[in-house]
Amino acid sequence: MFMNALDSSIVNVALPDIQKDLHFTPSSLAWVVDAFLITFGSFLLMAGRLGDLIGRRKVFLTGIVLFTGASIMCGVAQSQGVLIVGRFLQGIGGAFSASVIIAIIVTEFPEAGERSKAMSAYIFVAVGGGSIGLLVGGILTQALNWHWIFFINVPIGVFTFIFGRALIVENTGLGIRTGVDVAGSVLVTVALMVGIYGISTATEYHWVSAHTLGFVGAAVLMLVAFVVLESRLANPIMPLRIFRIRTLTRSSIIRGMLATGMFTTFFLGALYLEGVLGFSPVQTGLAFLPMSVTMGILSAGITARLVTRFGDKRVLIPGMVAGTLGLLLLTTLGTDTSYVSVMLPAFLLIGLGAGTAFAPLLSIAMADVPVVDAGLGSGIVNVSMQMSSALGLAILSAIATGRTHALEAAGHPVEVALTDGYRLAFLISAVLVGVGTVVAVVALERSGTRPSGTAEEVHLAEEELSAASEPFPH
Repeated sequence: MFMNALDSSIVNVALPDIQKDLHFTPSSLAWVVDAFLITFGSFLLMAGRLGDLIGRRKVFLTGIVLFTGASIMCGVAQSQGVLIVGRFLQGIGGAFSASVIIAIIVTEFPEAGERSKAMSAYIFVAVGGGSIGLLVGGILTQALNWHWIFFINVPIGVFTFIFGRALIVENTGLGIRTGVDVAGSVLVTVALMVGIYGISTATEYHWVSAHTLGFVGAAVLMLVAFVVLESRLANPIMPLRIFRIRTLTRSSIIRGMLATGMFTTFFLGALYLEGVLGFSPVQTGLAFLPMSVTMGILSAGITARLVTRFGDKRVLIPGMVAGTLGLLLLTTLGTDTSYVSVMLPAFLLIGLGAGTAFAPLLSIAMADVPVVDAGLGSGIVNVSMQMSSALGLAILSAIATGRTHALEAAGHPVEVALTDGYRLAFLISAVLVGVGTVVAVVALERSGTRPSGTAEEVHLAEEELSAASEPFPH
């Protein structure tokens, strides 16, 4: 998880250098981030279910090997195509490794108090990877070049594989039986790729053009076909019964809105700092550090203790409000804004919000998921964040680029046009997180009182899976 988080953040500070070196356009540059997010989000469901069926240790180690190999490919890339393909492969490897981590924690720590501590450790490591990634990414990009932000994954991957093979206890898989739903995974992946391509090129072809509407419409049709397929298969990657767990589905929607705001801040914030204010890569990494450190400190145990004392929802709501206020503060940016007076408090608020909101959302999401479906539940938790982030980033990048192009055409200076486009994207992000806050207040229940994966739940889920796996169920 440290490696996945490191790679997600380390790319952001290197984006301007990657853009200059490989001649990306502003809208196509989003593919360096989206290529990873699309396959990561799309393959999480299949990978999580594979962990339930054949063993989570096998799936985890396979993901580590693929992620490390793809990192080498990204590191040696000399063209846009090679880098984007490498990022796609990184996303698949990341999905296979990350999809089973939460499931391993859930099954190894069945008692609520111990699980809360384990989840806090997991989030702390993830945030720590993000914090270190921002700073190390800036140092490597400035001292060497952007290629080294990918090579740094190689030693981490090697050591993770060695220790993972030695220390992780394999679970007893349920068995493949009627097979893995490869068709469903491919269908949802292609749908997202087609949809995000249509959105990311909307500024070039216009939002209501036949090109944009055609690609987006095709993506919607494929997503509908995916749902129909999942409802008819005996062993789908996304059994629709999982959506009966209200705490899982509602918290995942809120998580997606919050994650969209977070990814927008990292992506557009880095471009603003370097492209408008003239920060170096190292300065950009240091600029984001207060946000990540705040998240890390809270995730180290403070949020877990607050949840234990006040309850998950009472900790979640103030966190969402803080994130919304931070994003609103970013809508006041100008071409010569002081970092200390505007961006620093905004980043601290966003870090405070994420640090106190993600852990309760994770706890609520997994509280009522049976042990037999832990991998699937873990996949849905992750996929809600990754898919929302990929789609949200593509849409907001396209909106910001469109606004910038319109102002440039009207004769405004480049810095003014860029800043206004970023402000618009931050405003939309603030609205999304604000809507998520309202949803949390109105529709989100506290985490269930039932222990996750009671004997009765496991028995019923296994019976349902067994019956669904038979060609002619009784």
